[in-house]
Amino acid sequence: MSVDWSDYERVHADRRNLLIHLLAVPLFDIAFLVALIAIARGEWILAARSFLAATGSMVLQGLGHAKESNQPKPFNRPLDFLQRWLAEQYFKFPVFLITGRWWRQYKTAGIPT
Repeated sequence: MSVDWSDYERVHADRRNLLIHLLAVPLFDIAFLVALIAIARGEWILAARSFLAATGSMVLQGLGHAKESNQPKPFNRPLDFLQRWLAEQYFKFPVFLITGRWWRQYKTAGIPT
């Protein structure tokens, strides 16, 4: 599966959204993995709490994207959502952050009014 970077910076241009992603993506990554481990171990309360945290992260990211003047393309089907969401959480955003592209984007983004 190739990763489409063509509009990533375009749909991550609002400083508020960038800051939300800085906190919410790691929250999702950790919470989702903890939930999977908790399920494997039969720790249902921990799994439920972790899924709630992951869901909260998704809501936060949705609120961040609502602040963007350029919206991501709509999801075509459930599998499209799953593929794009997981690529964003576990690949695109971490690469965006680690390579310094997040910081460059943050510095060039205008301060929201």
